[in-house]
Amino acid sequence: MLSHPESQIPNPQLGEYQCLADLNLYDSPECTRLATQAAAGRHLQVISFHQDSAVEVYLCEDDYPGWLSFSDLGLIQPATVLYQAKSFSKFDIQKLLPEVISFTQKAMQQSNYYLWGGTVGPNYDCSGLMQAAFASVGVWLPRDAYQQEGFTQAIAIAELEAGDLVFFGTPQKATHVGLYLADGYYIHSSGQDQGRNGIGIDILSEQGDTVSQSYYQQLRGAGRVIKSYEPQRR
Repeated sequence: MLSHPESQIPNPQLGEYQCLADLNLYDSPECTRLATQAAAGRHLQVISFHQDSAVEVYLCEDDYPGWLSFSDLGLIQPATVLYQAKSFSKFDIQKLLPEVISFTQKAMQQSNYYLWGGTVGPNYDCSGLMQAAFASVGVWLPRDAYQQEGFTQAIAIAELEAGDLVFFGTPQKATHVGLYLADGYYIHSSGQDQGRNGIGIDILSEQGDTVSQSYYQQLRGAGRVIKSYEPQRR
């Protein structure tokens, strides 16, 4: 996880802030379990305080909730310009897909491991890698795999093109996501118990190795990114 020296802004207030460094956000005010991460430059909204230990926030780009430790308050500053979502057409996004794919391939070349909640390199979870890859070209996706599935335009597996998302999980919910490359292959960050403990390339086929087969058995469908996420909370 990311760590920073303890510092604190005096008299923190509700409102919109910008991250001065990569930050961890947690799923409770105890700040023990990582929920997501916020890269330097991202905007967050402080919405409440929990005693003297944490502040409740949500990230402006994707509306994702979390808790920021008081020890990291010195690493945010009041936003001088409020976050405004940028609009992309599906044709704009299509032109950017080679850069999105390149981001994931470069990330794979770095030493990395699977980190639940990871959205800041080198260690990602599955949907964190997808979000970071698209964010690298200015396109925002929702944070979690099931949210990304609902956000994208559903397509048939036979219609997959490079840059589409591939979803895995149970009949009820998507729990994993990868980025389609070509010829049946996709790149994703998978866990240690049922994957490669980091970023790797697998194939959508029963003929693949044990990891590929395991995910293929959980294949739910695919989606195409045709827009950038627009925040709902203000």
